[in-house]
Amino acid sequence: MSVFSFLCQNLKGSFKRKIELFWTEEDSFLRKNKMSPESKKLFNIIMLGVAFMFMFTAFQTCGNVAQTVITNLNNTNFHGSGYTSMAIIYGVFSASNLISPSVVAVVGPQLSMFVSGLFYSIYIAVFIQPFTWSFYTASVFIGIAAAVIWTAQGNCLTINSDENTIGRNSGIFWALLQSSLFFGNLYIYFAWRGKTHISERSIKLYFTKEILLLSVTTAYTGLELTFFSGVYGTCIGAVNRFGTEEKSLIGLSGIFIGIGEILGGGFFGLVNKDNRFGRNPVVMLGIVVHFVAFYLIFYNIPNDAPIASFEGTDNSAYMNPSKELAIFCSFLLGLGDSCFNTQLLSILGFLYSEDSAPAFAVFKFVQSICAAVAFFYSNYLLLQWQLLIMAVVGFFGTISFFTVEWEAAAFVARGSDYRSI
Repeated sequence: MSVFSFLCQNLKGSFKRKIELFWTEEDSFLRKNKMSPESKKLFNIIMLGVAFMFMFTAFQTCGNVAQTVITNLNNTNFHGSGYTSMAIIYGVFSASNLISPSVVAVVGPQLSMFVSGLFYSIYIAVFIQPFTWSFYTASVFIGIAAAVIWTAQGNCLTINSDENTIGRNSGIFWALLQSSLFFGNLYIYFAWRGKTHISERSIKLYFTKEILLLSVTTAYTGLELTFFSGVYGTCIGAVNRFGTEEKSLIGLSGIFIGIGEILGGGFFGLVNKDNRFGRNPVVMLGIVVHFVAFYLIFYNIPNDAPIASFEGTDNSAYMNPSKELAIFCSFLLGLGDSCFNTQLLSILGFLYSEDSAPAFAVFKFVQSICAAVAFFYSNYLLLQWQLLIMAVVGFFGTISFFTVEWEAAAFVARGSDYRSI
């Protein structure tokens, strides 16, 4: 027996009984209240979304302000970079997606999510008294945990959905998840106000036409994830022309990103009940919204803001920096992101409903490795080049998604090579 199998079996023996007891009690509650199977599945999706909302309230808030906080800490004995930490997280995340389907298959999705959540807590706790070695070590561990938890989440979402409800359930989950951006950043706004292994089956899956095309779209979501979750907040906090509110505006920016995510996730979840128009109109809306946001950010935020020093930047772009426009762009970034992610979750669940874990692992692999690359170049590239990269990849990602969506019904009707592996 390998060390991995031994550890997994022991995890099953120690934690799984408790989790099975929880689900037994839940089933008893549901039977007592005479919930239908469909209602039970919806209940499970809501529970999943609420759990992720609480966990990512802490994690996404940390990611949003990490570079700003660390810039101040670098004046002490701590020498680290929030961008480097995020590059480590998403680099390890991408590599760990090679083994995450196996972990979820052996341990189960519920226990996988539980244990992974503990590592998220450890990473957040590092900020209480940060040391360079503990900060980067925790970044490695949370990268592994992230691969497992997101593969398990995709598996759980698909188990509790069918081709008629996958769109609705994806929207509900995404709206609840992104509520975390609102609650966590609401605290930041007030607190800082005024202060200056994939299996051989899965490998073949990656080289199918559908996944290769969707990988372009997924790559774009990785790039823009980096931008709105780490870079844009840093840009706002570096603009000295915003006055004494420049730091608290980071929190306000996160709140409006969250509002965009919540409204988009909730609305597009409802829209997916009617599939007459498919997913393409939502994705088209997403890219248009993002292109508008990129133009306004280019026009409003100084070009050197992403790489400004501790003192910030006194430069301006093509207008006097506007706080209101900056916050409006935050809302557009969140709204556009929800367009892409809800439809990607929906189409993956639709195409690979029989065995979803490898498909979602590939999705998170591509997304996270692109996010890691983006966090790396964010240390060096001016704002205009970061926006240009996202615009180009976003355009081709949208075309790729359209191609897959047009062929999706035929793909499911004829069955795929993936299902015969």
